[in-house]
Amino acid sequence: MNARDDSKPLALPALYEQVAERLRARIYAHELAPGAWIDEQALADEFGISRTPMREALKVLAAEGLVVLKPRRGCYVAQMSERDLDEIFPVLALLEGRVAEEATRRLASADDGSRRPANSDFERLAALHAELERHAAANDADRFFEINQAFHETLQELAGNRWLSHLINDIRKFVKLTRRDSLRLEGRIQQSLVEHRAILAALERRDASAAAHAMHDHILSGRAALSQLMKGS
Repeated sequence: MNARDDSKPLALPALYEQVAERLRARIYAHELAPGAWIDEQALADEFGISRTPMREALKVLAAEGLVVLKPRRGCYVAQMSERDLDEIFPVLALLEGRVAEEATRRLASADDGSRRPANSDFERLAALHAELERHAAANDADRFFEINQAFHETLQELAGNRWLSHLINDIRKFVKLTRRDSLRLEGRIQQSLVEHRAILAALERRDASAAAHAMHDHILSGRAALSQLMKGS
């Protein structure tokens, strides 16, 4: 049997994946607004592609919950409902709380010399939190959102549980439809910042239970903010 040939160049992402990424960006930016009908032919013409990769891309987004495919009616950008909030956020709070707990335990084990020094990991989180403080002071919702995402992703990396990360990342793709907008509510950035301070303090103390509870409450606070946003729209 011939040895495997690894010399062949790796293939570029499939066309439909590239299309899905472009559409995803437009949906998150609300260039394709929640509830809007998606004109497949117009978009295919704009991208210079046939409708086949466009349809495959929309199937990917439908699997992520970002669009809804309706028989004989076409494709629509998904809208988050109060029921969605009730179903998604308690699950996300449990998952992210577990991430905070596992990350804290790994910091504690590093203190005992069983893995790389904990200070480097905690300092990464502290540096991100310092950026959150700066962007909150400037009332910059967009940059606050981006650094907030980086903070949560760094915690996931530190926790080292790929199954938790996979589940959370899938849920976040849908939640991201409106989560950034909630930061524009009066007082929400400051409230989120206070919650992040509690998470960071628990991490610094290596208190896994407190970190889990603080993260759980932080996620549910985000759910309450989204509910307020939806009622006011």
